[in-house]
Amino acid sequence: MSTLAKLLVFLLLSQTVMNAQDVNGQEVTVKIVNLDNNIGHVYISLFDTEASFLNKGYKSEISSIENKGCTITFKNVPNGVYAISFFHDENENKKMDTNFLSIPKEDYGCSNNARGFMGPPKWEDAKFEVKNESVTQTITL
Repeated sequence: MSTLAKLLVFLLLSQTVMNAQDVNGQEVTVKIVNLDNNIGHVYISLFDTEASFLNKGYKSEISSIENKGCTITFKNVPNGVYAISFFHDENENKKMDTNFLSIPKEDYGCSNNARGFMGPPKWEDAKFEVKNESVTQTITL
């Protein structure tokens, strides 16, 4: 096989592998540490727009807890801008409990360890970019 033919085959195979990565996307791994206890489950959502942030997630998972933390991986995430939020459902009622002032009674957090001041965290503080490589977000309470 001539050098030119080998080069063309190599370029064709390289493009095929790159296209397969684009279709499958990347992985976004979420590590949550320092929960209060190992009771209940953690509800984690990945958001792909500011409008959906803290409402309906693009992808969501429920995780068990070990050693006061958990790790989940969202697979096949296309390049783009995202944010993560979670809450620790200690009493297993599938919702984040709040007090009479709407202040959460259970642990919660967002990507980039974003915290709200007198309200929920903002998209601008929680957002991060996925661009051609996998991302890990560690959220520490």
